[in-house]
Amino acid sequence: MKVFGKKQLYFLALLTAVLLSIGWPARGFPFALLLGFVPLLIVEEQLYRERANYNALYFFRYAYLSMLTWNILTTWWVCNATIVGGAAAILCNSFFMAMVLVLFHFMRLKTSSKAGYLSLIFFWITFEYLHLNWQLSWPWLTLGNGFANYASCVQWYEYTGVLGGTFWILLSNILLLYLVKYIFLTPLKIPVRWVKQIGITTALVIFIPLIISLAIYFSYTEKRAPVHIVVVQPNVDPYSEKFSGDYKDQLAKMLKQASCCVDSSTDYLIFPETALTENIDENRMDDSYSIQTLKKFLLPYPATSIITGSETYKVYPAGAVIPESAHKIENSAEYYDDYNTALEIDYGMPVQVYHKSKLVPGVETMPFKKLLEPIAKLAFDLGGTSGTLGTQKEPTVFLSPGRHIKAGVAICYESIYGEYIGEFVRKGAQLIFIITNDGWWYDTPGYRQHLCYARLRAMETRRSIARSANTGISAFINERGDILQITKWWVPAVIKNNLNSNNALTFYAEHGDYIGRFAEALSCVMAVFLLIRLALKRK
Repeated sequence: MKVFGKKQLYFLALLTAVLLSIGWPARGFPFALLLGFVPLLIVEEQLYRERANYNALYFFRYAYLSMLTWNILTTWWVCNATIVGGAAAILCNSFFMAMVLVLFHFMRLKTSSKAGYLSLIFFWITFEYLHLNWQLSWPWLTLGNGFANYASCVQWYEYTGVLGGTFWILLSNILLLYLVKYIFLTPLKIPVRWVKQIGITTALVIFIPLIISLAIYFSYTEKRAPVHIVVVQPNVDPYSEKFSGDYKDQLAKMLKQASCCVDSSTDYLIFPETALTENIDENRMDDSYSIQTLKKFLLPYPATSIITGSETYKVYPAGAVIPESAHKIENSAEYYDDYNTALEIDYGMPVQVYHKSKLVPGVETMPFKKLLEPIAKLAFDLGGTSGTLGTQKEPTVFLSPGRHIKAGVAICYESIYGEYIGEFVRKGAQLIFIITNDGWWYDTPGYRQHLCYARLRAMETRRSIARSANTGISAFINERGDILQITKWWVPAVIKNNLNSNNALTFYAEHGDYIGRFAEALSCVMAVFLLIRLALKRK
């Protein structure tokens, strides 16, 4: 193999970061992801061949530089809300990714190349799966998310979810690495048939999923079951106006916007996350000015349902079971919980309530609360309800009494969790609504990436999506993941469209992140195998 100098090795590590960034939505070319890891794997190959001179941790410096640069280039916008919080997220996420790469390198050093490259795939998928399900969850850079803006290329996500995309990306990178090694980096003459075999295998791995996806995309037909939806984008600045302004005035403006489009045929009127800032007492919901005003608005439209975000709270009387998230009321025996809430409001019916349960670490929940309680006050505000919030164990599916339609409402951050959205669908949701408040990102790639990820949820579940974002981008998305209608950023807007409801369950909606669970089990087996091998060598 050609020997690279230190500067060249660092250059290769940075090249991986650049390629991965080029491949990232919203404006990236995702096919760069299929070869993005190759430069860094060339670095690993050289250290592997010179393993007598280096220990396994030496690779960390290159892996961390690469992952840190990639994280900065794609998620720097997090620092708009808080430099400390954003920097912590980027530094920690980069560290986790780098350690996965170091574990792969260690596995290869102590076992074999085949076992090592296999471990890279399954260790990385295990990391992404765990990153979806632990208290420091930040799955924004799950590799399979990279194809979010190329819906026609990954229609098979309805069977695998985004972790299937991660598997495809990593396998393609490993095969391309072998091709590069055989053609350019190996000093010995490699039989032509080997090169042809690996070239054909690589082409098949890359193009067969694309062909299958295109076939699904162009043959997929939605069953006609139209639901007429109006989406409002009020465009209230979350920093300077939303949570300090008059909630009655904000509600009046939103209803004035809606009145131009709502009529007797409207099934749903959708407002964004925390559209109601009254801070409603859930024990006395009907006493709320906002709820009374919205029900009064529905008098001419009794079959219309309003979906809206709201700040709510619930007081627990003395003697009640107190959740860990609850706060004690000063000079009282009572406790209370704050919630980031979605409400369905129907004329003459009780208000339906769902509490956001996939919370943003450090913003809406303090991870490892008992350990980090001393720094809980440092939780930063991202333009919405913040602090330690209450949750619920399972998602709630809303039932519209007027049209007998079931809908699941994902609140902001929840829309990046495919398996969680699948829970709404398994509970009968025929449509998915996403309500969000993306204004804290300002005009950066953040809110555009967030919109792109909604397209993945549509493909995975074959559910049409209506998205209401306070400052944009609001949109309608069909079951194939196509954006049908979209608003501009940071302008008040109202859009309306018909979306088809759907009752069918996709394989992914039914089984969730089974690829992640399989990878987790296989990673444990590989780790045990490694430990046994090390123990036998010591003997």
